[in-house]
Amino acid sequence: MRRLNDIVVSCAITGAIHTPSMSDYLPVTPEELVSEGTAAAEAGASIIHIHVRDPETGEPTSDLDLFRTVAGGIKAETDAIVQPTTGGGMTMSIEERMAVVPELEPEMASCNMGSMNFGLYPMSEEIEEFKYDWEKPYLNGTWDHIFTNTFESLRTAFSMFDEHDTVPELECYDISHLYNAKHFVETDRLDTPIHLQFVLGIHGGIAADQYHLQHMVDTAERLFGEDASWSVVGAGRMQFPFGTQAAAMGGNARVGLEDNLYLERGVLAESNAEQVERITRLAWEVAGREPASPKQVREFLGLKGQKAVDF
Repeated sequence: MRRLNDIVVSCAITGAIHTPSMSDYLPVTPEELVSEGTAAAEAGASIIHIHVRDPETGEPTSDLDLFRTVAGGIKAETDAIVQPTTGGGMTMSIEERMAVVPELEPEMASCNMGSMNFGLYPMSEEIEEFKYDWEKPYLNGTWDHIFTNTFESLRTAFSMFDEHDTVPELECYDISHLYNAKHFVETDRLDTPIHLQFVLGIHGGIAADQYHLQHMVDTAERLFGEDASWSVVGAGRMQFPFGTQAAAMGGNARVGLEDNLYLERGVLAESNAEQVERITRLAWEVAGREPASPKQVREFLGLKGQKAVDF
């Protein structure tokens, strides 16, 4: 598949999986998110993946004013690619999740490639006392929740991406999601080259196992060849092992507190930048690959540039 000599490091700074009771270091307010995103970019991340949260409670939200504040704040401080989510949170409709694309017209945004169970409920068993009333029902509600990404919603999403010249990063939580992407390429709904993000370790998706990562890579190679590049998310403790494996295989890596709250076993990461610094060091030590600059990544992925966004 397509590759750069340097490694594309993405950083997902807060997400919608972890709750404030799990770590005091999880950024919540717009000011915290801008600060964390800026520091992650300075540490070597070329793509900053953003969700937003209610600044009072930390609950995930689709508030477009908050997205604009955070995206604009990071853009003002760095030349990193600001990548909003269209995955949103467990309680959001597809329409709420997608609204950020026409609102901000970003260079790039995430796009989830299939419906799935998305079980966060095991996390609630590990928390003795919650800070906010919304957290436990939010986690336990995933016993009976489908993360919906139908063929119709994907068709609508790709039309929206095209209309606003936004490149989708295709989030693939299982092998079937690669075949969904192939379908949209074959039906001319999705232009190549594409950029795939393999997400392993979510309860309901493919497990975080090195053999599964190899299987995802091999399948994508057969389906797309030089029409695709790839990156990997290893949820939880597999974040750094998978990032290192990707570096050695010619792929790319995502880190950040959305995916993993820890720096090492039993030690909470105090910032997103700590995780970026660690993966860039590992990529160099294992594969001799330096972090790619935002300019390199824009050229590689065919992005329109900061001046063309609406934030």
